[in-house]
Amino acid sequence: MPGRSIGLSGWAAAALVAAALQLPAQVIQFRSNGMDYQVMTKGGLTLMCAPMPVKTSRYALVHVAVSNGSEVTWQVNATDFAFEFDRGVLVRAASEESVIGDFFREAGRSELSKLQSAYEKALYNNQYIRPNNGYEKRRQSALAIGPRGLKAASAAAAITFVSGKLSPGDSTDGALFFPTSGRQLNTGRIVATFGDVTFEFLSQ
Repeated sequence: MPGRSIGLSGWAAAALVAAALQLPAQVIQFRSNGMDYQVMTKGGLTLMCAPMPVKTSRYALVHVAVSNGSEVTWQVNATDFAFEFDRGVLVRAASEESVIGDFFREAGRSELSKLQSAYEKALYNNQYIRPNNGYEKRRQSALAIGPRGLKAASAAAAITFVSGKLSPGDSTDGALFFPTSGRQLNTGRIVATFGDVTFEFLSQ
C-alpha cells in the first residue's frame, strides 16, 4: 500500500511538517483502537479516514476528520466522498439528509445504539481528533426527548458527517454512510474531492 506507517503520536507532526515544506502529499498510516487510519494533507486541508468495523443492513461506514490549516474557507460535503470498488463501481456517500431520513423512518434502536457505541469508541480513544465543530457539538444539540423516530433521527444527526463551510483553523468529524446494501468496503479506494483538491486512500 502506498505511504508509510508511523506511530499515532507522530502523524499530526508529520502532516504539519509536510504542509509547511510544501512536500508532495503523502499518505501516513497509523492504528488506533483497532482501526487503521490514513491521513494526508493537501492545499492546507488535512483529511483522516478509516473504515469502521460496524455496518447496517444498508450502509458501510467510514470515520473521517477534516482540519483546515489553510487561510481560506473550504466547503466540505458528505457527498464529496466516494468509494470506488476494484471493479470500477463507484458508490458516493449518502447526504446527511438521506441518512437522517432513513433513521427517522426505520428508527432501529438497537442498530443505532450499536453505531453510537462504535463511533464514540473510535472518537474518544483517538487523542488527535479534537474537532471544534464535530460530534460533541452535534450531540449536545441533539434532541433528548420526542417520538421514537425523532430520537433516532436526532442521534443519527449527531453521528453522521455534516456538510458545511470549514473556516481557517476549524475542524470537524463524522461518519460517512455508503449505501452498499450491507457490503463491506474491502478492496478499492476512498476518494474525496473538495474544489480542485482530490484525496485518495486505498482501502485496507
